[in-house]
Amino acid sequence: MKPMNAQEMQLAYPFGDALPELGTTLEVAPGVRWLRMPLPFQLDHINLWLLRDRIDGNDGWTIVDCGITNDATRAAWEQVFATELQGLPVLRVIVTHMHPDHMGLAHWLTDRWGVRLWVSATDYQAARMASSGIASIGGEATARFMASHGLTDEESQTQIKARTNYYASMVPQLPSSYRRLLDGDTLSIGGRDWRCHVGYGHAPEHMSLHCEPLGTLISGDMVLPRISTNVSVHEGEPEADPLRLYLASIKRMKALPEDTLVLPSHGRPFRGLHTRVDQLVAHHDERFADVLKACAEAPQHAADLLMVLFRRQLDLHQTTFAMGESVAHLNALWLTGQLTRRLDADGIYRFTTA
Repeated sequence: MKPMNAQEMQLAYPFGDALPELGTTLEVAPGVRWLRMPLPFQLDHINLWLLRDRIDGNDGWTIVDCGITNDATRAAWEQVFATELQGLPVLRVIVTHMHPDHMGLAHWLTDRWGVRLWVSATDYQAARMASSGIASIGGEATARFMASHGLTDEESQTQIKARTNYYASMVPQLPSSYRRLLDGDTLSIGGRDWRCHVGYGHAPEHMSLHCEPLGTLISGDMVLPRISTNVSVHEGEPEADPLRLYLASIKRMKALPEDTLVLPSHGRPFRGLHTRVDQLVAHHDERFADVLKACAEAPQHAADLLMVLFRRQLDLHQTTFAMGESVAHLNALWLTGQLTRRLDADGIYRFTTA
C-alpha cells in the first residue's frame, strides 16, 4: 500500500487498509460486496462490485463492471463464482462505461450466465465501434493526431502506429444486445433503488449509481480518491472540450451528501465526496494556470506541456493518455477564448495567450 498523500489524508477510509484478496470479496454495505481484479498497467487494479439482487422472483447477484479480457481475470471470476455467490446465479451485468477494464469481459460474463448487459447507449455503441476497428484507438490516425500536437519523435510515432488493435485486444467482443441506462433512471436492485448519474468527459456517457437508502455511490472512474481521472481529446473529435464537461459532471455530484460512501473503480472506498470533488476542481484550476503561464511565455504545443502538467517522466502508455489530457486543457482554454491556436508550417498546432 502506497503512503497517503496530503489530499488523501483529508478523506475518510472506513475499511482502513483492508483489500479483498484476488477471487474473494469484502462486504462494504448491506448487500454490496467489493472485489478487485489485476490490470497489466501501472494502474494495476480495478474495483468491481457485486450487488445482492432479485429479478422476476429469482434471487442472485448483479455485477457492476467486468475487468479486461484475459485468462487471469476469467480465472479470478470463476473463483468468485465458486466461493462468493452463496450458490446463487448472476442476474445481470452493469457496465459504468466503455473502457476496456470495465467492458472487457462483458460478453463472457453475460454469455456465461445468460443475462443482459446494462449500459448507456453511447458507450455501448462507442465500444462496438472500437472493438470492431471502425473507430481506431491507436494506429495511423492516432499517430497523425499526436504529431499534430507535437509528439513527433520517431520512436513514439512508430509505437503508436503499431497499436492497431489496442482496444480490441482487451475487448474482443461485445454482447449483441443490451438494456439502455439513462441519466435519472432508477434501478431496483435487491429491493433498494439505485439512481443513474450521468458523467461526461472521461467517457462518452458514463453512468455512476447512487443508492440513497445505503448512502452509497458507485462512482466508476468519475471520482477517484488518489489520482485524477484521465480526461482526453481523441482524434475522432479533435476540437472536443471534455475537460469542462467532466468538471461540470463532478460538480453536480455535490448534490449528494458529503458523507456518501464512495466506491471508486481504483483506490479504496472513502467518505468525503464534496472534499474530493473540490480537490479535483482545484487540481485542474492549477493546471489551467500553469498552461496559461507557459503559453504567455512562448507558443506551446501539447507535447511541450507534458512536463508542465505531469512533472515526471512517462512511458508510452502513459504518454498517450497524457497527450490527450494536455490537448483537453489546451482546448478548454482555447474554446473559452483564453488562448489562441494556430497551425504552423510544420503541421503542429501551437497555442498562445489571447
